[in-house]
Amino acid sequence: MYGKMPLSEILPEVRKTGSRHIDIWPEHHANQREQIEAMGHERFAAMLRRHQIELGIITRFDLGPFGLQDEMQVLKKLGGSMVICGARGPKNLKGQALKTAVRGFVEKMKPRVGAAERLGVTIGIENHANSLIDSPDSIRWFAELSSSRSLGIALAPYHLPQNPGLIAELIADLEDRLVHFYAWQHGMGCHQKLPKHQELMQLPGRGDLDFVPIVGALKKIDYAGWTEVFMHPVPRGIPIMPTVEEVTAHINLARHYLDKCLSGDSELV
Repeated sequence: MYGKMPLSEILPEVRKTGSRHIDIWPEHHANQREQIEAMGHERFAAMLRRHQIELGIITRFDLGPFGLQDEMQVLKKLGGSMVICGARGPKNLKGQALKTAVRGFVEKMKPRVGAAERLGVTIGIENHANSLIDSPDSIRWFAELSSSRSLGIALAPYHLPQNPGLIAELIADLEDRLVHFYAWQHGMGCHQKLPKHQELMQLPGRGDLDFVPIVGALKKIDYAGWTEVFMHPVPRGIPIMPTVEEVTAHINLARHYLDKCLSGDSELV
């Protein structure tokens, strides 16, 4: 959301959004992960303490699910508890072939999951488009075949059919296999440069997706994980708005919409 803005500018904004944790990304979507290495882990930890926030997640799509071992050590050292990435495996499968491929992926993840269990952290697999885990069926197979509480789905509605009923059913099916929720809809997409008001349609309350049944499903399963207001700007790496204050304001608009959804009011912001 804040792009490649300095951590020194982002961290003072976190509590203003009602948050207590942050999600750190590397190049090319952002560069805060690189900023942490440049300043040193101790200085970063001191910054977190000064602003009374904590590291929650490190997102590492660049490492992939089979390259997370060292990053989980860093995550634990800095007080975080989740690393998020995408799946690996064949694409565009259906039926038994899909189930077999998902089973194979879960098996290959066992050494990484074992390491996560020992560290007390969680690996979240996002249902990213054009990957093994992208369709509702693949997500359900993954949840069924993954028995460890240290491996689950980081659910991104953006990458699913924009059907609130289907997404709500999927949340109900996932139950405790849902480890992270992106409050993010497709809107008009995130791959072509659009006028800003159209780009912002990815945010909850801006596009057409009704989050009332989705939030209702989260409530029904007693979801207690993180919900992350999210979108991708074009080009990647820029903040969604020019200033940190404007980014914070748009996050809060989306957060207030989600609060309304809890009461059954889906009026757009």
